[in-house]
Amino acid sequence: MSQSIKTAPGIQTLEQYGMSSDRGFLCRHDASSVALPDSWSEAAKVAKQLPKVLPSGSVRAFLQARLPNPDDCSDASALTDAQARMATVHYTFMVQSYIWGEESCTDRLPACLAVPMVSLADRLGQQPLLTYSSYVLHNWALIDPAKPFDLDNIQMLQNFLAGQDEAWFVLVHVAIEACAGGVLSRFADIQAAVQAGDAAKVQEQLEHTAKTWSQINALFDRMPERCDPYIYFERVRPYIHGWKDNPALPNGVIYEGVERYGSAPQAFRGQTGSQSSIVPSMDALLGIRHAADPLREYLDQLHEYRPQGHRRFIDDVRATSTLREFAKQAQSHSLNQAYNANIQAVADFRSRHLEYAASYINKQGKCSAGNDTEVGTGGTPFMRYLKKHRDETQANLL
Repeated sequence: MSQSIKTAPGIQTLEQYGMSSDRGFLCRHDASSVALPDSWSEAAKVAKQLPKVLPSGSVRAFLQARLPNPDDCSDASALTDAQARMATVHYTFMVQSYIWGEESCTDRLPACLAVPMVSLADRLGQQPLLTYSSYVLHNWALIDPAKPFDLDNIQMLQNFLAGQDEAWFVLVHVAIEACAGGVLSRFADIQAAVQAGDAAKVQEQLEHTAKTWSQINALFDRMPERCDPYIYFERVRPYIHGWKDNPALPNGVIYEGVERYGSAPQAFRGQTGSQSSIVPSMDALLGIRHAADPLREYLDQLHEYRPQGHRRFIDDVRATSTLREFAKQAQSHSLNQAYNANIQAVADFRSRHLEYAASYINKQGKCSAGNDTEVGTGGTPFMRYLKKHRDETQANLL
């Protein structure tokens, strides 16, 4: 689909943020066709064997014996953007598997993983562990490229244990991200209409975005179809935790061989759906503000875990959008209805996220220090966090 949006001051075309109208924040390249060079390719082959090796309980020895010498993967600067992102997918899965893939976790990451991981993170301006971008945004492909983008026509490229539940959990998020492109592509037009004082145009655009949000929420509703709460908690969630505010790794993880870290443990937050840029973008467009408290600080920290272009998009929308003030001053009941429909759609999305968090995590019986029913994969009291932001969203209804 071609990009047709206008450019409002402060908001560039989606391509300039590494985005597109038909894929949203998903990678624009075909991840399945990315060819990695030399030792990076050898490492990818090792990563693809994780589903076979993790059940053995001896994944650490396997990775240390087979991964390339860290000196051969110590400089990611020569990789193309697509290569760096694909290599990051493979390495982040191996990093998580090394830390969490045996009966007890470890707080030391060997140089064969730590050195390439930090080099890739530096290349992309992100954090050196699994993030939402390497778990979801860059980890998919069309099953049949000749067919349309659809939840039933996408596959996960890199897995931990593999299986239907793990794949479905990720692919529902992939489908949501693609659908959101139809919302994000209207942001610049909405702000241009606001600047022109065209209430009818603003209303029309908001009605379109609300309809797309209905599709997003319908996709989110499909999570339980093929992802069972017990299987998720026991066989999907254990591998995606981070090492900041995690009871099992109170001091973080030592990245061996990384000179600037030395022997000091590093603490990074784990992969979480809250690292998705969709809802923060809507907050920025709609003028939704969250109270300044420790949970808001966590929200701000997660911003640094997003791809650089996506951060710029959110920042530009937040700095530019005057939609809420315009809707308040327009004195148009129909415009307020369209604005409120979007507020409610985001609140509904957050409500469903809260419901899933309760059933897939909080209500699960078995709990361990590394897979706590009260601590999110990002290291937060997630039930309180999700409820707070859902309530603050609804408070913005006009």
